[in-house]
Amino acid sequence: AMGGVVALGKNVWRIPTAGDYINSFVFAEDDGSLTLVDTGMFFAHKRIVSALSQIGRHPYDIQRIILTHAHSDHVGSAAKILSQSSARGAHVHADDAALVQAGKPAPATGKLSRLFQHLPGMTYRPVPVVSELVDGQELSVAGTLRVLHTPGHTPGHVSLLHLDSGLLITGDSIFNMNHKLSWPVAGVCTDFPLNRVTAAVLADVDYTIAGFTHGPHISDRAREQVRGFLRHEGVVR
Repeated sequence: AMGGVVALGKNVWRIPTAGDYINSFVFAEDDGSLTLVDTGMFFAHKRIVSALSQIGRHPYDIQRIILTHAHSDHVGSAAKILSQSSARGAHVHADDAALVQAGKPAPATGKLSRLFQHLPGMTYRPVPVVSELVDGQELSVAGTLRVLHTPGHTPGHVSLLHLDSGLLITGDSIFNMNHKLSWPVAGVCTDFPLNRVTAAVLADVDYTIAGFTHGPHISDRAREQVRGFLRHEGVVR
């Protein structure tokens, strides 16, 4: 792996934008055009541009930006990258689209959440939404990318399954911080119990690599590890 980009398979890379703690993902078409999934915090833009240059690409090659959900550590650099890309807006699930267009984080339930939402870097610049994603939708992204609506962390949170490379991007449905599978912090979720319930869909899909927006990816027995976590947590049998 080069410093700023990690190859996960043919035409797909992980871009660590704050060490392994916050990741974006990029898919390449045969014609060189790119799809970027998530854009990190407000400072991630430079890391993403640098990672793209390592695979011989430029922000203008980005024709599509997909956002897993409306939180500043995923949408933070979206407006900036959008302005340098050939995309006209972002693809976001319908239930988070209005938040992204308003530059607002999804409502959270934790006692400290109101405080967090007003800290510097927690808000983000509004981003136009050109397409509202729906559960089960299949996008033509380096083959086929399937949208899995996994709400709870936010109302419109999605996970993404790339059929061609065998990569599952869990988004924030499941974390892998410090190489340990865990739930997102309950206090930043819109509906934490719902997050646990909807994560069960991740037990039923087929993949060989588990990618996380927080934490390193897993390529060794990825599906068994994720299923084991969900079983241990009582989410699936």
